[in-house]
Amino acid sequence: MSAANKKTTGAGAGQGASGNGGAGAPDGFEFSSENTAEISRILERYPADHCESAVMPILDLAQRQMGGWLSQAAMDRVAGILGMAPIRVYEVATFYTMFNLEPVGRHHLQVCTTTPCWLRGSDDITATCKRLLGISFGETTPDGEFTLGEVECLGACVNAPMIKINDDYYEDLDPASLEAVINQIKRGEKPRFGSQTSRKGAAPANGLTSLTSEHFKPTMLPAIKLLKRKQKKT
Repeated sequence: MSAANKKTTGAGAGQGASGNGGAGAPDGFEFSSENTAEISRILERYPADHCESAVMPILDLAQRQMGGWLSQAAMDRVAGILGMAPIRVYEVATFYTMFNLEPVGRHHLQVCTTTPCWLRGSDDITATCKRLLGISFGETTPDGEFTLGEVECLGACVNAPMIKINDDYYEDLDPASLEAVINQIKRGEKPRFGSQTSRKGAAPANGLTSLTSEHFKPTMLPAIKLLKRKQKKT
């Protein structure tokens, strides 16, 4: 979930709420019956007098129903459900890069170009995306399959450089591994998300550098047994 200083180069980024009401924008919006039920479940998480706190998950629900973007009509509907002034909903939607105010492709590629990713080669990642897709930031391929965007930190700095494609993170990239990911998507396949190297999660790339001695686990056993006994008593 990326926040402030929304870039004008990302798909829908930097657009005011009134900027997406042009030709082709839907005149109205209603949640599906399934999503209406989901909204009821979401609202149960919040005190009745603070239901506006649900604005982000409900905006996300609206965006998914619309195929990856938010129309002004959808934002107005969310405002109506939560009893908020529409401008307050627009403020949220224009602040976070997770919300798109213009239609995006079926596969939304968001390249992190913040300092850690940049130091680890995000320029090469950006160039690879542009070469393979034939588009620049803020553009969508003619077939509507891919949109390319630029975002601020996505919180995976230890696995830099990385990109987000729809809901999945692809980390520890280089031009070759990114090309493999994109080509898999083009073939209709589902690439393996997460680190694109052999390391597990965010573990050190060259293996463990601490807690490696053979006597470490035995010395921890008494504490683990004590914790388990306490858990049984409670």
